[in-house]
Amino acid sequence: MLAHDTSRTLAAARGLHRRAGKPNLFIKIPGTAEGLPAIEAAIFAGVPVNVTLLFSREQYLTAAEAYLRGVERRIAAGLNPAVASVASLFVSRWDVAVSGKVPGELDNRLGIAIAQRAYKAYRELLASARFQRAANAGARAQRLLWASTGTKDPRAPDILYVKALAAPFTVNTMPEGTLKAFGDHGEVGATLAPDGGDCETVLANFIKAGIDIDALAARLQDEGAKSFVKSWNELMACIESKSTAIRKAS
Repeated sequence: MLAHDTSRTLAAARGLHRRAGKPNLFIKIPGTAEGLPAIEAAIFAGVPVNVTLLFSREQYLTAAEAYLRGVERRIAAGLNPAVASVASLFVSRWDVAVSGKVPGELDNRLGIAIAQRAYKAYRELLASARFQRAANAGARAQRLLWASTGTKDPRAPDILYVKALAAPFTVNTMPEGTLKAFGDHGEVGATLAPDGGDCETVLANFIKAGIDIDALAARLQDEGAKSFVKSWNELMACIESKSTAIRKAS
């Protein structure tokens, strides 16, 4: 519901932040079309934001633009622009979505290529005159965050999305099992190339294999939003049920 409702998203974000009273608490706001104005407004209001449900370079850039607009509004208003934010790009869901639909040599390569493309855009943004002006005024970088980094294919390395996506200025929210696996046998070699490496060649091969990357990104975001709404409604129903039971018992 909130994933596609700008005003309610903003109201919920501000309310949760106020009630929690913790300056390091990030409020999740989906990077949907309706979420973008809420992201800008929340940042302007000084609410740290985890922009979630990003699946492509284009979706990341719109989220980064919303963040920067909020920061620039704070600068113009004479407010402290150092409001924290992360932009969460989901990785493994790409490979799940095309599993069995592409040649074997492309298995488990789409998510990483998408991440490489987004990382290139991220590094370009950090180097841009626009961001540097904001940084000079005290703004913080909105960190690019790798989400959904647990390996879903049992045939693939269990630390696939950790080793491949090691990069400066990023966050990897790996699941506990993946973290333990990396602690046991993980090692990092070369870090992610700021220029995106071979991502465009890899993505071109997926397009040749019949994968519409833009359409798939939109579908994954929509499916993710629906899944978040379902989980939220189930949580609220559970809380209501338990509250009712407690009231009846007392």
